[in-house]
Amino acid sequence: MTDVRNRLMTLADDRGASLAALSRMLGANAAYLQQYVRRGTPRILPDRHRATLAAFFGVGEEEFGGAKVPAAMLLPRLDLFASAGPGALVDGETLIGTEAIDPTLARTLDLKPGMAAIVRVRGDSMEPGLLDGDHIVVDRADTLPGPRGAVYVIRQGDVMMVKRVARSARGLTVTSDNPAAAAIPDEPVVVIGRVVWQMRRWR
Repeated sequence: MTDVRNRLMTLADDRGASLAALSRMLGANAAYLQQYVRRGTPRILPDRHRATLAAFFGVGEEEFGGAKVPAAMLLPRLDLFASAGPGALVDGETLIGTEAIDPTLARTLDLKPGMAAIVRVRGDSMEPGLLDGDHIVVDRADTLPGPRGAVYVIRQGDVMMVKRVARSARGLTVTSDNPAAAAIPDEPVVVIGRVVWQMRRWR
């Protein structure tokens, strides 16, 4: 850990950044990193602080005592629509490529390898939050909506949709964000995964 503290001091000196300024950047008191370097308190920097310092200095988190992380997480891009309109028929999921996302973002979203995918939205029933053509990251490990609700990709029969889903004593409640959207069929729902990130080109 002495090497880690020395490395932090070297990086800070090279950048011309004071430990007090870096501490404030982390949302801590001005003496936080000074105590870390001089007194060994805390013994290990929390994950969020390591990630922030690594991003600031442009180095890997292992420089601050974290595990070496891959340059990026690769997510499959699937050839299907999660319809935000009347629904899109889906015959199967066809992999059309992969897309890399930042590993820090992947950890922030708590994505597990093999349990997330990127799909494209079609329709306007989830406007203004989701627009036609948006790409979304779907966490397929999260299929249990809570009472407060969240946006999920669901399936009704052969129709894939992205909707707001909440759980109540009566079961799942499925709604659209756009009040002008067509009514959602009163049919059984299979939850595919929660929408955790939106990827949109500037329009």
